[in-house]
Amino acid sequence: MGLYRNFFSVGAMTMLSRVLGFVRDMLMANVLGTGLAADAFFAAFRFPNLFRRLFAEGAFNSAFVPLFSGALEQKGEKAAEHLANHIMSWLMALLLVVTVLAEIFMPAVMYPFVPGFADDPEKFDLTVLLARICFPYLAFMSLMSAYGAMLNSFGRFIEAAFAPVLLNVVLVILIGVLVLLAHDDQVLGAVYISWGTLAGGAAQFALVYWAVQSLPVKPKLSWPHFGTDVRRFWVLALPAILTGGITQVNIFIGTIIASGAASAISYLYYADRLYQLPLGIIGIAVGVVLLPELSRHLKADRTDAARKSLDDSLLFAMLLSVPAAVALMAISEPIIRVLFERGNFSAEATRQTAAALVAFAAGLPAFVAIKVFQPPYFAREDTMTPTIFAAISVVINVGLSLLLFPSLEHVGIAIATSASAWANTLLLVGFLVRRGHYRLTLQQASIYGRVLGAAVGMGLVLVGFGSAFEQMFASAGGFWREFGFLAVAVLLGLVVYALLIHVTRVIRLNQVRARFLR
Repeated sequence: MGLYRNFFSVGAMTMLSRVLGFVRDMLMANVLGTGLAADAFFAAFRFPNLFRRLFAEGAFNSAFVPLFSGALEQKGEKAAEHLANHIMSWLMALLLVVTVLAEIFMPAVMYPFVPGFADDPEKFDLTVLLARICFPYLAFMSLMSAYGAMLNSFGRFIEAAFAPVLLNVVLVILIGVLVLLAHDDQVLGAVYISWGTLAGGAAQFALVYWAVQSLPVKPKLSWPHFGTDVRRFWVLALPAILTGGITQVNIFIGTIIASGAASAISYLYYADRLYQLPLGIIGIAVGVVLLPELSRHLKADRTDAARKSLDDSLLFAMLLSVPAAVALMAISEPIIRVLFERGNFSAEATRQTAAALVAFAAGLPAFVAIKVFQPPYFAREDTMTPTIFAAISVVINVGLSLLLFPSLEHVGIAIATSASAWANTLLLVGFLVRRGHYRLTLQQASIYGRVLGAAVGMGLVLVGFGSAFEQMFASAGGFWREFGFLAVAVLLGLVVYALLIHVTRVIRLNQVRARFLR
């Protein structure tokens, strides 16, 4: 049950971070608006964030955790510490060089990212200034990822999972003060928020660094040496970085295609924000916890334990992601209406965004399943195979987007995104089965069938409830009444789904209670 406890811990921290992120965005809109300062800040922050996604998120963990866990299980703490010393020293040297070069050549570096700003020297210069302030954030995030990977390898998840909350806490406090002071200088506000971003990154790193001091293995920096362990680390990390690059290219191409229709990018953005919430909470929890768990078992030749961890992770992921997907599809319009339909966000925008949300939601279980089925490859030090599958899924995504966009516009792009996720999932599962690393028993297939049946039953109840919502909204019920109606719908869905999985014996409610308490 330690696996489920860790899933819950990481998922709870991720949810807290996402909620604070929504609060941060609301306050930031108050201070920056949508003018020159806002454009400059978001463009400046996107630059280090891009590199964070390429390297710090996923690439480091997928390469470092299997090597570190293997050294820990097979050779002991001294060997693991020696490995960490070498890799951390190279990481620190690389970050120092990249940061210095970026700070010096920031105008030239930023130009390809914001070519449209070149005609507005004031906006471009402000973007360069903010990017110089924000860029060291990359170093803090990369180091946090490295130390967080060490904590995860020792079964310590809560500190690294809580660290992202600190960024939002720092920014909410800072921007909240600006709001209370009625600060109306948007450019100066953007500078303050940039420094707050850097301070939040430093706070995240400080937390995990403090937590690592309680481990039996404490890495010490030294002059970088290119040994066998470092070479092996980069052999594993580069394909994972390439995978992140493929994903970013995929997003970029999707944006280009969507720009061919009015408001398509906006519809996709708002729909994406909603389906990413359960994906982030469930997917991040599974991905973060499962990789070190599998790595430890496989390095110690505990194949049965590794297989059980994979089975338990998939069950946990499907128990939560399938009903979440069905609920998003069943009451997509009420959700969009309550959250966004006010001011310039019209009823037509609600309908168009809800259509995209339905298409995205259809792929939610697949996106979560990818987080389950990639770690078995990474734990076996195979980062190339998932990279190839990710590239294939991108080709499918782009091809379907081009095919469907002329007739379905933004909905076609959302359908293509979900279809490519399912293709990626099938490839990952198929090759695991082919290699003898995974098998689906008839009993497990029956359980997943009942999970789907319970989710569909819940969805039918929510569709009926949503119809009542439509009638209520037609009478102009007001925001709080609509919000309360939606909250009741969510609660009703949870109760119906819980009863159905209990009645169909997927999992008994007393088992859920016992696992939660443990």
